[in-house]
Amino acid sequence: MPSNVVFAAVSNPERRRILDMLRESEMTAGGLGAALPGLAQPAVSRHLRALREAGLVSVSPMGQQRVYAPAPGGLKELDA
Repeated sequence: MPSNVVFAAVSNPERRRILDMLRESEMTAGGLGAALPGLAQPAVSRHLRALREAGLVSVSPMGQQRVYAPAPGGLKELDA
């Protein structure tokens, strides 16, 4: 993934908060929305989509929900 996409994704403070929360524990979009009361659910979904498209989070189906987690190696470009 081009580094400008990764940097654009993490330049948003709400996305960084989501990444920090996912580093602690895998979560659903609803769980993230409940943990971020100042952020509407559609905004959480948009942030998750941006993070997923940048390769920073992965999503796994679990029943009717999707569980989000940090993508393996997603932040390697930032470390370099």
